[in-house]
Amino acid sequence: MTTLKSKLQEDLTAAIRARDELRSSTLRLTLSAITKEEVSGKTARELSDDEVQKVIAKEAKKRREAADAFAQGGRAEQAEREKAEGVILDAYLPQQLTDDELNQIVAQAVEEARSAGAEGPRAMGAVMKIVNPKVAGRAEGGRVAAAVKRLLAG
Repeated sequence: MTTLKSKLQEDLTAAIRARDELRSSTLRLTLSAITKEEVSGKTARELSDDEVQKVIAKEAKKRREAADAFAQGGRAEQAEREKAEGVILDAYLPQQLTDDELNQIVAQAVEEARSAGAEGPRAMGAVMKIVNPKVAGRAEGGRVAAAVKRLLAG
């Protein structure tokens, strides 16, 4: 068992013992998503820590989107629960980049792409290829794409 997955298991056990319903249900759903990912495909396999982290990031993103949807639908109580679940999952993810750090990385990538001959909005793909490995897991794709578009347009 990977170290991140075993940490989730241990934290689930602790949450159950502490009768922390929110934390235990969140961790149960996340472990269930990890297991589902492990058995998907032709053969069952154990996920690496990086793959487990991607599953956790996907689950955290689902929580943020659900919280937004509930807030727009006027269901504030449900939105707060989703936000709280997202906060619990964020604890298992690497520290997210600030907007300044992200803009700095994107600016360097834009300069690299320009030196390679890519200019304007058409350079989006080239810049994203440079940026994505540098920010992997530390910034959401939508944030990265928005920053790239902003710098290429301006």
